[in-house]
Amino acid sequence: MDLGIAGKIALVNGGSAGLGRGAALALAREKTELYVTARGEERLLQTCDELARETGANITPIVADHSSDEGREAILSICPSPDILVATCSPPPFSGDFRTVGRAEWEEALSLTLLSPVEFIKATIDGMVERKWGRIVNIATGAAKYPAAMRVLSGPPRAALVNYTVAVAKQVAKHGVTINNILPGMHHTDGIRDMFDSQAETNGTSYDEEVAKFVKQVRIPVGRFGDAEDMGMFVAMFCSEMAGYATGQSLVVDGGMGNSIF
Repeated sequence: MDLGIAGKIALVNGGSAGLGRGAALALAREKTELYVTARGEERLLQTCDELARETGANITPIVADHSSDEGREAILSICPSPDILVATCSPPPFSGDFRTVGRAEWEEALSLTLLSPVEFIKATIDGMVERKWGRIVNIATGAAKYPAAMRVLSGPPRAALVNYTVAVAKQVAKHGVTINNILPGMHHTDGIRDMFDSQAETNGTSYDEEVAKFVKQVRIPVGRFGDAEDMGMFVAMFCSEMAGYATGQSLVVDGGMGNSIF
């Protein structure tokens, strides 16, 4: 299906792995002019090369930390006026007792998951408004809507991001600019694999067995984790030409684990 965004300039922050990579792949398949950022040079270059070979898209890697002022400056010097902005990042670590979460951990999580996307929105949205077209999608977390103690470093900052983006979305909708959020649950990513591989080594089990145990424990109705590439298609859908009437929305993609009706 042609989403009508071929040739659009797309910037994906945190796109070298996991859900960000899934989003970058989906946008590359739509032949956007793609810029992908990440902190780790080796993995970023490998990812961009793989996606370019698979899709034929023109992809520019940018090695930078998008949570820092210097990193944002470097990224925006190369891609100052994207038509599409996708923000994601390596999720903050799962937390144990909330009492043990220190100020430094809070400040790092806030810088990465809230302040960085806010600063990128502020830096790019006026250009979208002037061009009368723009798409912003934040890949956040289901914990922003369904709080969980083990996700206190991830859910609260991204709940604030959702609040901010919905407020801004109302201001720019009339100019053809939309802002939406995706709130994913558990998906197979490198970070998740590392965590469950560690548990498997401790318990003398396998990754698949630990995932199955978790699925049963938290009662994921579809009975499995999600696929990062499938999730990327939801990002592309929100970025499409046809999605101009959907803005200020937060789509939960968690295999049916959420319990709310709306």
